[in-house]
Amino acid sequence: MRTTYMAKANEVERNWVVLDATDVPLGRLSTVVASMLRGKNKPTFTPNVDTGDQVIIINAEKVKLTGKKATDKKYYRHSGYPGGIYETTAGTLRDEKPARLIETSVKGMLPKNRLGRAQFTHLHVYAGAEHPHAAQQPKQLDINELI
Repeated sequence: MRTTYMAKANEVERNWVVLDATDVPLGRLSTVVASMLRGKNKPTFTPNVDTGDQVIIINAEKVKLTGKKATDKKYYRHSGYPGGIYETTAGTLRDEKPARLIETSVKGMLPKNRLGRAQFTHLHVYAGAEHPHAAQQPKQLDINELI
């Protein structure tokens, strides 16, 4: 009788992957990254175990916002005080804090529990082309082949 393989936390093999966000639509990039963080691209995927990879995204400032999203898409945050709501457009967020734009998009696609929060810590986003993770020998992947 065959049984379903269930990965264990101590036998998970994590890879380091670099993705270039230049001229890639934000939603397409986010779905691919969320799947990689969860480990859904591996045959050993187990829903209740963190089997995902470490993902590095470079050139976050060059991510593409299609249509009128740069002016019409809004992000809200609240200070906790009465009347303390802040509104930011996606274009402004891309110009001022490009890493936060991608992090917010990917975080919304991960599970809303402690496993999702643990998987989110494996995402590293940088606005420019440089990153400090060269010692981990990350593998460069072409995002257009994964979409």
